[in-house]
Amino acid sequence: MRDARTSPATTLRLVLTGLALVGLCLVAGPDRAAAAPHGAEKFAKSLSPAERKLFEDYLSAKATHEFKSDAYWREVADRKALRRGKRGRGEAVTAADYVTAFPPKYTGPELSASLAKRWEAYQAKDQEQKKKEPQKPRPGIAEFLAYAEAEYGFAPERIPEREFKLRYAREAAALGLTGDQVVRVYALETSGLGTADMVSGVHPIKKTGTPISTAIGYAQLLVANTTDELVKHGPRFLTRLRSMAADRSFDGARRDALEAKAEKLAAMIKAARSVPHEWNKHVAFARTRRGMGIHAINVDGDIGPWLQVVKLYGLKEMADKAGMTDLTGAEIELMNLAGPGTGLEMMRPAAKNAATTNFFARDAYFRNTIVRDKTSAELLVALDKRMDDNLTNAGAIEFAEVFRDVAAELAAGR
Repeated sequence: MRDARTSPATTLRLVLTGLALVGLCLVAGPDRAAAAPHGAEKFAKSLSPAERKLFEDYLSAKATHEFKSDAYWREVADRKALRRGKRGRGEAVTAADYVTAFPPKYTGPELSASLAKRWEAYQAKDQEQKKKEPQKPRPGIAEFLAYAEAEYGFAPERIPEREFKLRYAREAAALGLTGDQVVRVYALETSGLGTADMVSGVHPIKKTGTPISTAIGYAQLLVANTTDELVKHGPRFLTRLRSMAADRSFDGARRDALEAKAEKLAAMIKAARSVPHEWNKHVAFARTRRGMGIHAINVDGDIGPWLQVVKLYGLKEMADKAGMTDLTGAEIELMNLAGPGTGLEMMRPAAKNAATTNFFARDAYFRNTIVRDKTSAELLVALDKRMDDNLTNAGAIEFAEVFRDVAAELAAGR
């Protein structure tokens, strides 16, 4: 309880000091810094005594909540380190090695609507004044195509959407992926509407919105994913292109185009392999013009289906080696969402009732609405539900039809 003899100014300083101390206790990493809100003391001076009291109580409650939240996430990190140590020693990981509770929720006082609006406006103005330069928009399909042309002289061959789906389905079937697996992943990743050139954040049909990441296509590969897959499978793609270029069943113009495409792909493979085959190196390369130029192969009618399907197949292959065969679409998507190894861990009996906080970084947990306040098992149910909802959209319906056509081709021996 606050001492009645403490002045309002002293009280606010104590609250702000407490918030700063809470910030010092954080272990969430260098990308997350919690301390007294910038400009809070200056803002408080503009308030009436009643508003200032409410503002003080709000900041104090927020500081307490942050302290509890930090303690929770420290426990998550400790359990993760414990599991890593047990695996290193060859010991079994059990359900007791996971956090089962969810992060604490803020239950303290809220600012009045008018005061909250003023505080938000004050912070926004303060942030605007601190900005040295406007943020650059994230790259989208136009940039990927422009960089592909500038860096490699490459322009992807664009084909009708149904034909792209048909080639995609044939590749998937050849690798043992089922239509149900592929279409359900597509339904979740693209809301069942996605086009070959869909970039995350941009509506595939209306073309409204702005990119929120570099994820592209039916499987929503990031630039770093494209580089990684090209390093691993590029030579095989190159062999296929050159074999097609030598196929006399194609006319001369098509063979010449395939040969030219192969030469440009060879240059891309060389560029992708110019950096160490490590994920963080691929992420750094993805920020360059050469990296983003390579990303354009996802929309090419020949290479795109191969690339995206082989990425999905890699998840299935990893699961098969871990003894988890016949994955559902939701289980493949879980590996896609959480990372292959983490997704497999989440499906193991010991982890099914664990909170998803055990498997996602703090910021990612709050950014991905579908993972919040769920166990691993509940997240799988939620993924399935969203897939079911999106399977009724036009793109997913067409994709399912295409897979049936491919099944008929195979049955007829074509």
